[in-house]
Amino acid sequence: GGDETFSVDGSRSARSFGAPGKARNGRGAVCSQCAARRKVRQLRGTQRILRTPVMNLAASMHASAAPDTLQRSALRLGSTMSIWPPVVLAPMAGITSYPFRSLCREFGAGLYVSEMVLASGVARDHACRKTSVISSFHELESPRSVQLYGVNAETLSRATERLVAEQRVDHIDLNFGCPVRKVTRCGGGASIPARPRVLRKLVRAVVSAAGSVPVTAKFRIGLTDHLTTSLDSGKICEEEGLAAVSLHARTAAQLYDGNANWDAIAELVGAISIPVIGNGDIWTADDALKMMKHTKCAGVMIGRGCLGRPWLFRDLARAFDGDSLDSIRQDSAPPLASVIAVMRDHLTRSLAWFGMHGQSEHSVVCSMRKHWKWYLTGFDTNPRDLGRLMEATSADAVHRALDCLSASAAAVRLNASAAIGPRGKGIAPSSSRSSTFNSVSLPAGFLQTLDDDVELPPSAEGRVEFG
Repeated sequence: GGDETFSVDGSRSARSFGAPGKARNGRGAVCSQCAARRKVRQLRGTQRILRTPVMNLAASMHASAAPDTLQRSALRLGSTMSIWPPVVLAPMAGITSYPFRSLCREFGAGLYVSEMVLASGVARDHACRKTSVISSFHELESPRSVQLYGVNAETLSRATERLVAEQRVDHIDLNFGCPVRKVTRCGGGASIPARPRVLRKLVRAVVSAAGSVPVTAKFRIGLTDHLTTSLDSGKICEEEGLAAVSLHARTAAQLYDGNANWDAIAELVGAISIPVIGNGDIWTADDALKMMKHTKCAGVMIGRGCLGRPWLFRDLARAFDGDSLDSIRQDSAPPLASVIAVMRDHLTRSLAWFGMHGQSEHSVVCSMRKHWKWYLTGFDTNPRDLGRLMEATSADAVHRALDCLSASAAAVRLNASAAIGPRGKGIAPSSSRSSTFNSVSLPAGFLQTLDDDVELPPSAEGRVEFG
């Protein structure tokens, strides 16, 4: 897990639209490897590949400074991980499974975090199939990064030990930022930092169990504008040995609405000495550089900005390597034909991966519908063609619908600003949303017991299901 020292270096050539499905390692599409092994090899039994020794990161960086004069350096997580470019794919439930991670990774180097996995599910001797799939990694995936959600120190500790020993993870991220009702009403996610003594116990348990594997945490500014916790949380995480923290620059009450407060990221950077990764409102490569320049954060985390746009990681890699932003902007909204090629690739990867784990073709195809909407954002597609795609229940039906889209691709107009703009949850401004305690669902009596150090029982975590 963490005994080797290795780097993620962006100096290798990223995938281009002219060669869909080609892996950067030259061995062909990763999804093809999955399909070939699906009946003869299960992921848990595969042998882990050797890690790459630390490379000279300076060789991958441009000697001349970009016009924005941003100081560029690799994101360091403890003594074992060096990430260049300093870009992290945010863990997103139902999104950042292996197929999507592998697709993003081909466009640009970075750290790609898995979906959120329940500590109670991992800690069990016989995990359910869903937990097993979420916490699994392809044999060629490196580094292996997982986000862990839990509310109980003992359960988190057991889950961490298992992830390190059995899944051989290289990095663990702790979820203290999820704002959705089914999480916060159990006292988990974004509500945990409001109880600093509980937060400290949970962080300490995971760091102790992880050994040399670097641990990070993601949290928000606070529950509301009137109950902010990010500075105290950052200090606790630093004191308990975390390698870095990520701040989503919104409150739990905001959910995903309104604008991210980048000033909060800058304030946290000034308050602690471990790396701070900024998250919130990064839709383009320009946004990433602006955030780093404004906040002095050590890296950026990309969430909704890459939904239907995995090539954003190519744009980010180019920007951090010093390429002209004007040139990057020209390529940031690819034509429909190129987008369709990526959609087909994404489907193939998903069918191979989830099929290997026992999921039906019908289930996989239906789960892809949200991705289709994101991929086609900004395109003035024929409603009939889009309807065929969204109603498809088999891979053949998807490909036929995409064939229809391809036939009219040359005539489809593109709204470039919409294609590279906000997407996903909370894309509409919501200035009228009240940032009060009533906006966040919390356990009964929670606000009267913020100084408690009593953790929730594992059963509280078990009532939360993601996907």
